Amino acid sequence: MSVGGIFSLSIHELKRLQIIQQAMDKQITQKMAASILGVSHRQIKRLVRAVRKSGAQGVVNKARGHPSNRRIADEIKDKILALCREKYHDFGPTFACEKLLEQDGIKISDETIRRWLSEGPQEKRKRKKKKVHRKWRERKACFGAMVPVDGSHHKWLEGRGPELVLMAYIDDASSTVFAWFYDYEGILPAMDSFERYMRKYGLPQSVYLDRHTTYKSTRKLTPEEELEGIRRPLSQFERALGELGVEVIHAYSPQAKGRVERLFGTLQDRLVKEMRLKGISTKEEANKFLKAYMPSFNKKYGVIAADLTDVHRKPSADMDIDSILCIRIERFVKKDSTVTLDGKLYLIEEECVTKKILLEKHIDGSLHIVSKGVHLKYKEITERPKREQKKTVRQRKPTKPSKDHPWRRSWT
Repeated sequence: MSVGGIFSLSIHELKRLQIIQQAMDKQITQKMAASILGVSHRQIKRLVRAVRKSGAQGVVNKARGHPSNRRIADEIKDKILALCREKYHDFGPTFACEKLLEQDGIKISDETIRRWLSEGPQEKRKRKKKKVHRKWRERKACFGAMVPVDGSHHKWLEGRGPELVLMAYIDDASSTVFAWFYDYEGILPAMDSFERYMRKYGLPQSVYLDRHTTYKSTRKLTPEEELEGIRRPLSQFERALGELGVEVIHAYSPQAKGRVERLFGTLQDRLVKEMRLKGISTKEEANKFLKAYMPSFNKKYGVIAADLTDVHRKPSADMDIDSILCIRIERFVKKDSTVTLDGKLYLIEEECVTKKILLEKHIDGSLHIVSKGVHLKYKEITERPKREQKKTVRQRKPTKPSKDHPWRRSWT
C-alpha cells in the first residue's frame, strides 16, 4: 500500500494503522490498543498524534529510508572491498575477516563482508551433489589412541616453487595436527614424518592409513614365507611400525578416514593463502612456516579429548630407531664379495660370516650393510674385481710304445 507516494506500508504497519484508527474512532480504548500492539500507553498517544498530523504516514518509522548513524564510512568500505578483491580475492568472508584484523588492523564482522560481497557480481557455483549419509564414527577417548595419517598432493606453493606433498597426522581424540612437506609421497618420507611425530609426541597406539602401496604391500608371498606361516607380506612401513609396537589399520574408503580428508580441505584453503601472504616459495621455507603455524592452528581447531590421559609411549632406550625406520633389503654376497642395489655395485671390505646380508637405506640417504647385527665396511665400485688366474705348466709324461707299435717291428 502506497502512502502519499513515499513508502509502502508493511503488513505490520498496516495492522498498527488499523488499531490506531479504531482507537481514534473510539471503537476501542487507547489502553486496549496498547495491549493489542504490545506497546506502552504513552507510545499509543504519540502514534495517535502522528496519524492525526500526517495520516497513514504517521505509523512509518522516521528513520526509514535514511542511512544508519552507525554505518561504516564509505571510504572504509571502499578500502575493505579493494583489499578483498586484490589481496584476499579468493578468501571466504570468515578468513578474510581474520586476515583484515591480523595484517591490516581493520576490525569488521564476517557477515558485513559477506553482505558487501554479495552485492557485487557473483560467480556461478556448481551445485554440489547430494552426499550419501554415513554413520558418524565416535572419536577415540585418549590422545594417542589412534592417529589417521595421509599425504596430500596439491599445488601448495601455487606455482611459486616445486610441487610438494603434505604428510599430515591428526589425532582422532583431540584433532591435534602434525604436518611436514616432502617432495613426494613414498616410504622414506612416510618414515621421516613418523619419526618427527614420534620425537614430538611419542609412539601412538595405532595409525589409520589408506591402502596406498607405500603403506600396504601388493606383492604375493614367496614359498619360503608361506612355509614360515606368514599370512600376508608386509610393506616396509608396516614392518617398521610393527617393530616399534604400533598397530597399523588400513581404511577401505576415503570416507572411513574422513577426519584427515576434512583436514586437507581446510589446509588447502587456509594454509595455501597463509603461505601466499608470506611469499613462501621453497620447501624449506614452507616447513619453517609450519613450525610456527601449527600451534595456533591446533589451538583454534583442536578439541578436548573425552579422557585427558596421553597414551603415547616413549621408545625404549635399546631401540635403534635409525635401523628400524629404514628400507631393508636382503641380498646374497657373491663370491667376489660384491652386492648390487639399485643398479650400483658395492664391494664388502670385511670378511662376511654369512652369505645372506641386509642392506639398509636410512632416512638420511645413507646405506648400511649389516650381517648378524654387525655393520660391515664397504665401498662403491664401477667394475667387478677380476679373478687372478694362475698359469699352470702341464708336464708331459713320457709315453711307452705299445707292443704292436711300428717302432717295435723288425725290418729284416
